[in-house]
Amino acid sequence: MILDFSLQELENYVKGLNEPKFRAVQLFEAMMQNKALDEISNLPNAFKQKIEKDYPKYEVVAHLTSKDGTEKVAIKFQDGSIVESVLLKYKYGNTVCVSTQVGCRMGCKFCASTLNGLKRNLTAGEILLQVLFFNRNLGGNLKERKVTNVVLMGCGEPLDNYDNVTKFLKLVSSESGLNISQRNISLSTCGLVPNIKKLADDGFSVTLTISLHAPNDDLRKTIMPIANAYKISEILNACDYYFDKTGRRICFEYSLIEGVNDNDACIKELAQIMRGRSCHVNLIPLNSVKEKSLLGVNRKKAYRIAEDLTKLGISATVRRTMGEDIEGACGQLRNRVGGENA
Repeated sequence: MILDFSLQELENYVKGLNEPKFRAVQLFEAMMQNKALDEISNLPNAFKQKIEKDYPKYEVVAHLTSKDGTEKVAIKFQDGSIVESVLLKYKYGNTVCVSTQVGCRMGCKFCASTLNGLKRNLTAGEILLQVLFFNRNLGGNLKERKVTNVVLMGCGEPLDNYDNVTKFLKLVSSESGLNISQRNISLSTCGLVPNIKKLADDGFSVTLTISLHAPNDDLRKTIMPIANAYKISEILNACDYYFDKTGRRICFEYSLIEGVNDNDACIKELAQIMRGRSCHVNLIPLNSVKEKSLLGVNRKKAYRIAEDLTKLGISATVRRTMGEDIEGACGQLRNRVGGENA
């Protein structure tokens, strides 16, 4: 799919078709506006016929809107794979949450994305398409972009799809494309230590968000299989490395699971391992998944825990809950509409 291509790669592509170089710019700009091939008026039909098989195609199989304005779509690609994306509307702008894989193999006990395992990685263009869809749907274009922020927090583990994800980061931040600054992009990982360091070494400066969800290894192993591969101390060392390279404060996500990680001892231990780091703790009242037995705490308790962390010297807030009435948890909509493709 040519949406995977940078502008330079597109120039080589059209050159291989014996077409003039300027066709690449026309094609790139059209794709960045999420135009269907038959909508591109400045391309001759003969050229369109040449590229038809390589042009991005997809189908929106579900599009839900929450009472709070949150939108969620399920997108089907040409091979039948289905992913979901979410538009979150804030006072400061519009954030798109993208998926990076079809399913996930990380196996976290509280997440619907893992229910059917990993089907395949998404390409850079398939990740980008999720942003382009919402940008156009909001009335945006290249001159007036409507999407202001991107979070890689949908289905999949971004650092398990490193090459495609990092190419997406280059595409979405390209000055000739949507030009979304990496400072407005957050990448969430459950803690693939080598690729956290590689992300820093490769010159990326996105906001790194760690899905921590437990203050010690023993507890983390009961809810996150990745804890058997990397200790929390190793993850924290990788975060320190990333901070030293980029200067970007690290965010730690902590889903509050009733009766599991929400007691006073856990919160004090969490504060202890966070102390002395340039970081922020984002507390998440778990968005319960019907196929899982874990339950989230109520928001009153979540705010009390945030206050406790603040008193212990740790920057902490409670994430605003959005889209609960449209199957807000990662993977829920995709699992419902996808059948065997979910």
